[in-house]
Amino acid sequence: MDIALAFKAIILGIVEGLTEFLPISSTGHLILAADLLDFNDNQGHIFEVVIQFGAILAVCWEYRERILHVVRGLASERLSQRFAINVIVATLPAITLALLLGSFIKHTLFNPIVVASAFIVGGLVILWAEHLESRRGTTRDPRGNALLEAAKAAAPRIESIDDLRWSDALKVGLAQCAALIPGTSRSGATIIGGMLFGLSRKVATEFSFFLAIPVIFGATVYELVKARSVLSLTDLGTFGIGFVAAFISAFFCVRWLLRFVASHDFRPFAWYRIVFGLIVLITAYTGVIEWHG
Repeated sequence: MDIALAFKAIILGIVEGLTEFLPISSTGHLILAADLLDFNDNQGHIFEVVIQFGAILAVCWEYRERILHVVRGLASERLSQRFAINVIVATLPAITLALLLGSFIKHTLFNPIVVASAFIVGGLVILWAEHLESRRGTTRDPRGNALLEAAKAAAPRIESIDDLRWSDALKVGLAQCAALIPGTSRSGATIIGGMLFGLSRKVATEFSFFLAIPVIFGATVYELVKARSVLSLTDLGTFGIGFVAAFISAFFCVRWLLRFVASHDFRPFAWYRIVFGLIVLITAYTGVIEWHG
């Protein structure tokens, strides 16, 4: 195998694993990284789909007990059935739009400038959502006393993923549709959308993990079937290296993110998005980096 190609596979696999579940857009980072590494041809696009599946398997492994419990209880357990229905309901809007607009989006929006712009807009949305979140429970009357009832009303309604209703799942699914714009972030859209619709930060983050499983699995199968005529055995080595790199980096990233959201908000990711997006736009405008597309 070409050493340079293997190195590119490792770098892109790590980028995918570290960004898939953070609200900073894995697709956006892959587009930019592949552009810099000159690995953005048709084979490169298929490679990106395969390594996303590696990242998803990391979530499946982390939540294997919950997933197995749901599968076993589908026939008889009400909570398992409701969980499965919620995932399906939340998945349908994005899949429907992707099937209708997928080709248009890929040919029109998959370029560094759109990604950078979406980074910035997404960062501003996160800052706005966190501002609203910080105001929860801080309403005061003219005498300066906290209004306890207002605080209760403003607090997140849903503190457990088992308390999600199908209508809550649908709202999160509609928010996920924004992620079809590269650079927006699937996890960012679902987490922030979930928080705006009344999910606690932890529940929104975990539900985002579970939603990634059918979305990315379906996208992987769909893209591989479409590209079966151009795939060959010589691709297995490169794809395998990227797949493993994505799985390992995603595994550690998921565990870290669950600890992070327990005591932090998402403002650092918002500022990262804004700064990174501005750097891409400035380098493109000044010609320091020749971004393609």
